[in-house]
Amino acid sequence: MPESPPSAPLFDPFAPGFTDDPYPQYAAMREAAPVHEHPFGFWLLTRYEDVAWLLRAGLSVEDDNVADGPLRQMRAETYGDRSPRSNAKSMLDRDPPDHTRLRRLVSKAFTPRAVRALRPRVTDLVDGMLAEMERAGRGDLVEALAYPLPFAVIAEMLGTPSSDHERIRELTGLVVRSLEPVVDPDLIASVVAAEEELNGIAAEMIAWKRANPADDLLTALIHAEDEGTVLDDDELVAQTLLLYIAGHETTVNLIAGGTLALLRHPGRLAALAQDPGLVPNAVEELLRYDSPVQASRRITLEPITVRDIEIPAGAFVMASLAAANRDERFWGPDAAELRLDRENAHQHVSFGAGPHHCLGASLARMEACVAFERLAARFPDLTLDGDVSWNGRMNLRGPAHLPVSSGR
Repeated sequence: MPESPPSAPLFDPFAPGFTDDPYPQYAAMREAAPVHEHPFGFWLLTRYEDVAWLLRAGLSVEDDNVADGPLRQMRAETYGDRSPRSNAKSMLDRDPPDHTRLRRLVSKAFTPRAVRALRPRVTDLVDGMLAEMERAGRGDLVEALAYPLPFAVIAEMLGTPSSDHERIRELTGLVVRSLEPVVDPDLIASVVAAEEELNGIAAEMIAWKRANPADDLLTALIHAEDEGTVLDDDELVAQTLLLYIAGHETTVNLIAGGTLALLRHPGRLAALAQDPGLVPNAVEELLRYDSPVQASRRITLEPITVRDIEIPAGAFVMASLAAANRDERFWGPDAAELRLDRENAHQHVSFGAGPHHCLGASLARMEACVAFERLAARFPDLTLDGDVSWNGRMNLRGPAHLPVSSGR
């Protein structure tokens, strides 16, 4: 008798259409297996209570702490000795005390006062980009606003030369694929090469900035000191690239994905135009409704128990932020609906929680508030003008192209 074909995994991010709309799978996982051990060797949590607990539990984020097993073996077989993010020195990949020290040094540039001071410049940038859209009458909102705005903001904050921006955009788009399950050898080679090139560009930027200091974030990082310690060269490169990548890739998804959600719900954009005071809460709801970062990882250093299921030490645990943000047990029966006036929308987990809560959350919120307020005021009748295409990512998921028409 022929062998039975292997059954599909309960959670299958490679399923056709998953990156366009993963939410049906997340809903099924919350019901059938909220604490799930995947055949690939990682664990997945999908309910709000469990995800919120895991993010605050003080677990490791250093991949070297993953125990030998299917996941580690698959990564070794896939990447060999070319693994990207190896010896990672960004604060995103470090545990205390390194994480504490790095975050303290970088956080000085993201105080509420510093972010408020940026608002006039962000408003000018948004107005200029929307004016170009208005002249054209239609266009791709990703190219016209969602991408150039956060990239311009973080580049200006860092004080980096504009000549590198287009190449950096191409390279960062490749490097973030290292956060995804990758099996294509050509893509793996491209990711590794892009990371190496970016490291070189960042090192050149730092060398240039040492010779040309200014009142900017990169100069501040070079001279930052915490209890007598400073960032070494590798740490400077790592934090610079983290700020570049995290400073724009996630906000692109927030602005593009948020605009798409508004356009798919008639009247929502006009409601923001009529009541701009609704915008801050609307941003929180848009963050909840379609999380710009879909998941966050933790590694257990000792066994933990979640819902009477023991997860062993050395386990790679994925906290599904997107699934938690639509958990009916926390949000109620309308969890899958967009409600711009949702009272507890700010309790989403899209920025993570605990020690690794997103350092740039206040900056992302401010950029999104300005973008949506000005977009709604200028284009209350904005409409979709063609098919939306997605970027094909499972984690940093968002529209790649969002064709719109201004209706004027």
